[in-house]
Amino acid sequence: MADIEHLQIVKASAADVYFALTTAKGLSEVWTNELTVHELVGAVNEFQFGSDDLTKMQIVELIPGERIEWLCVESDPEWVGTSLSFELEEKKGKTYVTFRQTNWAKVTDFYRSCNYNWAMFLYSLKLYCEEGQGMPFQRRKF
Repeated sequence: MADIEHLQIVKASAADVYFALTTAKGLSEVWTNELTVHELVGAVNEFQFGSDDLTKMQIVELIPGERIEWLCVESDPEWVGTSLSFELEEKKGKTYVTFRQTNWAKVTDFYRSCNYNWAMFLYSLKLYCEEGQGMPFQRRKF
């Protein structure tokens, strides 16, 4: 098994970062504009990346200002069954965001590409929380 793990420090409150990661408004600025988002444990969020790239994430845990966990239930086969979590810790006006995507079957080229793209996702989160505009899929140039 392989895991992806990143740390991003955001100059914003944990409440603001949590909002960005759990609402349609926030996630549309951070990840993709094409989405259906619920804010209820057990619900399934849908994220579209182009015409034939749909990802569905079941919400496993929501602890406001502290933790978000999703389980991938539909996407690329390498993603299905992986868990994604965001742990938030606020210190001195900054929020430390620890992101993990766990339970990858093995390290592949797709894993490596996703590792890079999760770093870009966290950079987009930082931009949105600090400057008011993120870098979702539709605005990316890389």
